[in-house]
Amino acid sequence: MRLPGRYAPILFGFLLSGMMSFLVSGISTFKALGVAPDFMAAWLSAWGFAWPVAFASVLVVAPFVRRIVSRVTEPAR
Repeated sequence: MRLPGRYAPILFGFLLSGMMSFLVSGISTFKALGVAPDFMAAWLSAWGFAWPVAFASVLVVAPFVRRIVSRVTEPAR
């Protein structure tokens, strides 16, 4: 079962924000705590807070970024 194509930008933003927030929250948690006994719990807690913020940000910022990129690059041939 596949989603209709009209949901592709939302799904892209969902997956991208999930992966990026996972990585960034992990790095930030490691920098703040080091290898602590509660590292994984702290990381997952930080990621759970960061992902919705990242997802909303991607949905809002993506159209602006696409416009900037289209202005500074030549169209593909």
